[in-house]
Amino acid sequence: MQRAASLCVALTLLGAGYATAQQAPVRAAPDLLDTSRPAELGLKPAPGTQTFTVFRATEQSYQYNHGAVPFAFNGKLYVQWQSSRADEDAPETEVRYAMSVDGKHWSDAIILERPRADAAVTNGGWWAYGDTLVAYINVWPHDLEPRGGYVEYRTSKDGVHWSAAKPVLNDQGEPLAGIMEQDIRALPDGRLVSAVHQQPGLTLKPYFTDDATGRSDWQAGKISNLPHSGSVTRELEPSWYRRGNELVMIFRDQGSSFRLLAATSSDRAESWSTSVITNYPDSRAKQSAGNLPDGTAFIVNNPSGRKARFPLVLSTSADGELFDRAWLLRAGGEALPAQKYDGRYKRVGYSYPKSTLFEGYVYTAYATGKEDIDITRVPVTSLQYE
Repeated sequence: MQRAASLCVALTLLGAGYATAQQAPVRAAPDLLDTSRPAELGLKPAPGTQTFTVFRATEQSYQYNHGAVPFAFNGKLYVQWQSSRADEDAPETEVRYAMSVDGKHWSDAIILERPRADAAVTNGGWWAYGDTLVAYINVWPHDLEPRGGYVEYRTSKDGVHWSAAKPVLNDQGEPLAGIMEQDIRALPDGRLVSAVHQQPGLTLKPYFTDDATGRSDWQAGKISNLPHSGSVTRELEPSWYRRGNELVMIFRDQGSSFRLLAATSSDRAESWSTSVITNYPDSRAKQSAGNLPDGTAFIVNNPSGRKARFPLVLSTSADGELFDRAWLLRAGGEALPAQKYDGRYKRVGYSYPKSTLFEGYVYTAYATGKEDIDITRVPVTSLQYE
């Protein structure tokens, strides 16, 4: 890994009362990235890094593919995404997935949820309990104003045959009125933690449940959202990791600071600090976070500090606060694949990474150019601190 001291990631405060980078629960080391080299930020891949294609867009196939989410279940790796002919959130959008036993060779795309006449559908991630795989489906009714939705689930014993879709329930036994974020994971005691973009609009709240199936009893954690206008909060599309007995949630900042926002919880996701702007660069997009088996925290994002969704980088922190090591997953520059097909809201780059651990690797799935679904794996042993 190469570093350069030329990185300028000092935080610019965006208003009175916001914490400084030194006070934020997440910090990038001053020499983590070299911004004078935007294609790869001065980074190299970790030993053993490999990239494979899950689904490749062609002239004959659907050419818009996005929102890839990997998950390990019953000795196989699954990746779920949304797919349409050319445009984002088109009427024919459907939810697809593929599976693999080795992370290298992937099945053909399988349709999980077909288009609906009265709503758009997108993928909401995975969970599993016992011998049952759970797939979440986000439903966006066309007549709902402001734009928002709700979440359903399907279950399967074999990853092929699925139950009918049913609503995910809140702690009042009612359908959960919100869009589920794709990072549903368990605490050591079994509590599930994720986040929901609540109605009306997209108001981000951390959520948790003690229902091991992930199908019911979801409750909103208490958090004060940053000031914002309209029906969409600044905090969006988060991911999270553990830091001892504390949880750290990182957010996309819709306020365009091009830095990660971060908040913490010390009571198992029931209440959260107000999020603060960190000095950690971002591209105002989804990102991924988690823990290695030894507790090391990691973040995967596009730390460009601007809209560019390249390069794709994985960084680690031994203490869950200072991220001081980073590796290149995919580079920009000459290594950046060109866009192959036209389409609404498509762009070059490596968009919306999500990660999971499977058989000794960290697997990160993402959309390349919002066209191909790719997955990059890094051996856990290459990321651990000595």
